[in-house]
Amino acid sequence: MKHTRVTICGKVQGVNYRHSAKQEADRLGVKGFIKNETNGDVYLEIEGEEEQLNKMIRWCRIGPAKSRVSEIYFNDGETKNFSAFDIQN
Repeated sequence: MKHTRVTICGKVQGVNYRHSAKQEADRLGVKGFIKNETNGDVYLEIEGEEEQLNKMIRWCRIGPAKSRVSEIYFNDGETKNFSAFDIQN
């Protein structure tokens, strides 16, 4: 089990990014959360097997159809044992 923190920059708010990410996380079996940041970025923390996290990060680089991802940053963190993938406000 791995834990990864991800920040997505670009046109990622107001384009259904968080809800689409939840659908993808649920499909992949990834746990964690996603939220909008005040600076316009989207931030998420995800946990799962390395292959699941890699697939989720690849999805984050593209996002939903109306999004335009300009940059993505990620790094490993300490496992928190999330029980689901949630959207936070």
